[in-house]
This record gives sequence, structure tokens and C-alpha cells, in this order.
Amino acid sequence: MNSQASYAADPALSRGRHYPELPPTYRSEYQRDRDRIIHAKAFRRLEYKTQVFVNHEGDLYRTRLTHSLEVAQIARTVARSMGLNEDLTEAIALSHDLGHTPFGHAGQDALNACMQAYGGFEHNLQSLRVVDWLENSYAEFPGLNLSFETREGILKHCAVKHAVALGDVGERFIYKTQPTLEAQLTNLADEIAYNNHDIEDGLRSGLISLEQLQAVPVFAREYQAVIQRYPSLQGHQLIRETLRGLIGSMVTDLIESSRAALQASGAVTLADVRKQAKPLMCYSDTLHQEKTVLKRFLRDNLYYHPKVYRMSWRAQRIIQALFAAYMQDSRLLSPKYQNFAREYESVDGEAGRARAIADFIAGMTDRYAMHEYGQLFDLSNMSPT
Repeated sequence: MNSQASYAADPALSRGRHYPELPPTYRSEYQRDRDRIIHAKAFRRLEYKTQVFVNHEGDLYRTRLTHSLEVAQIARTVARSMGLNEDLTEAIALSHDLGHTPFGHAGQDALNACMQAYGGFEHNLQSLRVVDWLENSYAEFPGLNLSFETREGILKHCAVKHAVALGDVGERFIYKTQPTLEAQLTNLADEIAYNNHDIEDGLRSGLISLEQLQAVPVFAREYQAVIQRYPSLQGHQLIRETLRGLIGSMVTDLIESSRAALQASGAVTLADVRKQAKPLMCYSDTLHQEKTVLKRFLRDNLYYHPKVYRMSWRAQRIIQALFAAYMQDSRLLSPKYQNFAREYESVDGEAGRARAIADFIAGMTDRYAMHEYGQLFDLSNMSPT
């Protein structure tokens, strides 16, 4: 195993957990975090939550679970090459989407709209809420009681008004300091993963074409290189080889650009990293510009494609209808969340009840949300179960 760099996060120097625990016997603190995340119910539910396509659209499309695994793979590669802490990196990567709603970003947008009068909804904050409170597997504390560094990495962005209420984990958004390099690189690995797998899923679905992608320089360059190397290659193998090269070139750029930024900064310790005015993990200016073009292409041609838009529209209506029904009568919630609704409402009034409902909906899988909608609103289904 490569030795760790002096600016890597050190589990022996962790800022600890909210509820103190004895140190693990055979694992580091960050390994313990990763293991707790893998065993969490919220992690298992990611298998049935969408990236772009609704879960029942096809077995080969990405889910939040496969996406999280791909982010972890890319992030660990970068961490190892730069001497950073791989266990912390993996823990952040595997937990960063735990708070996502069913139906991808369409679900989040709908739930955020429903919650506007009650503080809004943001999946980063919800991911932290899941690991800090909503998971309930342990006798000695609520949540997963993760280390400060993992919790910090989950929180990619946060408005100051929310940061104040989060205590130490929100301080960097108030004082404009930086998180660990492991958190920074996982954020960028997330981008690399979803840009590339959205291309693959978009091509597989037929919603975008290889011909259209020739207008995207970063893709066209890798595509032409593959064609020159393998002139007879076609179909899925051609796509996979192109995306393989694209991921590799993005990872290489990230590593080389970040090494240069670290050297230029003079950072030697994690404390030095935190004092920087901007993140040190970064792309080159050229790749940053090319990724902007790629993101714009995916937005215009995939995310706003009529088929995806129709799926998103339906998903939003499901979320809105469920939220309205639960707000009208919280007895429609599961027994656990009925209790949460009463508890939160006793403290924060209607806003507390709304937050419990948002927690319930955010925890649903795509198929459960559709089932629940059918149970409540499909008049042809009059069974009480």
C-alpha cells in the first residue's frame, strides 16, 4: 500500500464522532464509517432509486447504487495515486447520495417545491440527516455516528442559513474554509462518473446518438482515437472503449492538475489545505471548459429530451400528490413516520410535520413511491392493503 501524503486525512487525528466510542480493534475510524454505510438500509435502497431513467425502464440503466459504486472506484484510484486516504474517500463516495429522493433530480425538484414554505429540501442536507438521525440500527446512538471527516465530505454545498444550524460540520460554509482533499476529489469523481454513465445510458436508450456526440470535443477526441486503433469496432464495444478512454483522460487530468495546484499552494498539512481560498483538487482549464460543453449537451439532448421530460413530469406529479395527501392526513404515513410527524410537529408546528413527510418520501424507492401512489389514488385498486 502506498504511504500517505502529509496532507492526507489521518484517522488517528480524526475530529471524532458526535457520540464518543471506543476505537475499533481491527479497522481504522474511516473503515468503520465505510462499513456502517454499506450495512445501512438507506444504502441498500439506492438500488431502486433512479439516476435519469425511472427504475422500471430497464435493468441495464444506472441506479443511485451503481452510480455510487462507480464514484467510489474512480475516487479510490485518484486517492491512491495521490497518497490520500482511500477509506475516507470510499466512505464519502458511498454515502454522498443517501439522501436522494426517488425519481432522480425530478423527485428532488418536486419535493423542494413542496417544502418551500417549510425550509426547502436539498439532497446533500438530507444525506447528512440520514446518517445523523434517520438510520436507526444501533442501540447506543441515533444514525450511524460517522466521523466528522466523512460527514463533512457528504456535505458538498450548503447555504449559510442551514450551515449555522449544523454546528461544526457546517462551519466551513460560514468561514469559507476547505474540506479534506478526499472530500474534494470525491466531488469531482462524482462528476466524472455521472457524465460518462449518462452518455452510455443515453446511447443505450437511443435518446442520443454517436453522430450527435461528435459535436462534443472531449467525446469526439476519444471516439476518433478508438476508431483509429480499432477500425472494425462497432456497437457496445465501441461505446465502452470510447468511455473507457474518456474516463481515463479525465482522471489523468484531475490527478495532474491537482498535483500542480498542491505544489503551487505550498500546502504540507491538512491544516494548510483547509486554509486555501479555493479547492486544490481541480481540472485543467481546458478540461473544465470541455466538461461545460459536455454538460450542456447532456442537458439539452438527454435531460430535456421529450421522453425523459415526460417521465420527470409524471414523477413530479407523484411526489406532489403524495406530499399533499400526507399533509392533509398524516395517518396515511407509516406508523414510524406518524410518530415522527407528531414528535416534530410538537416542536416546530406544521413545518415539523412537513419535515417528517419529506423524510418519508425521500426514503422511498421509485417502485415504492409508484406503489404508494397507486394505493392512494388509483380508484381501480380498492384493496385496503
